[in-house]
Amino acid sequence: MADAPPPYSDVHGHGEKSGPYPPPGQGGYPQGGYGAPPQGGYGPPPQGGYGAPSQAGYPPQGGYQGQGVNSAYPQPSTPGYGPSNTSTHNTVVVTQQPMTVVQTFHEAPVRTLCPHCRADIVTATQYETGTFSWLICVILCLVGCNLGCCLIPFCMDGCQDVIHTCPNCRQQISRWSRM
Repeated sequence: MADAPPPYSDVHGHGEKSGPYPPPGQGGYPQGGYGAPPQGGYGPPPQGGYGAPSQAGYPPQGGYQGQGVNSAYPQPSTPGYGPSNTSTHNTVVVTQQPMTVVQTFHEAPVRTLCPHCRADIVTATQYETGTFSWLICVILCLVGCNLGCCLIPFCMDGCQDVIHTCPNCRQQISRWSRM
């Protein structure tokens, strides 16, 4: 185990502390600190405390005083509000224009209202050969894929058109063509 560190006076080579501060008892430091507290303590607290807040210059504060009682803030007289002797009822009819929502059909089934049976449905989807499939087939033939590779677009759902039908009445609702 290590020995204890040497005392401070041995490290600096002086018997006394060295530094910018004078040693105690040679002046420079007040010897009593802040001084001794008074003998009798601090004495009793001052009487009276804080005075009441001054309200000079402000109108009197008041809550709801009724109609027109507070003269500093007169209440406006608005016809139609408050007690009245006549009872008239106005009926307001608000008409709203029908809103047309354009729904887009793509590859995924869509929740919609069937125009034929008026049921709230999620469409069933089927894939059919369309213009895009035939175009890819012709391009593959021109490139040199004549030995059956040109028929691949007819087997891929990504090259075919999507038909949306109603699962209730089996009617076609929409057709999404890739071209």
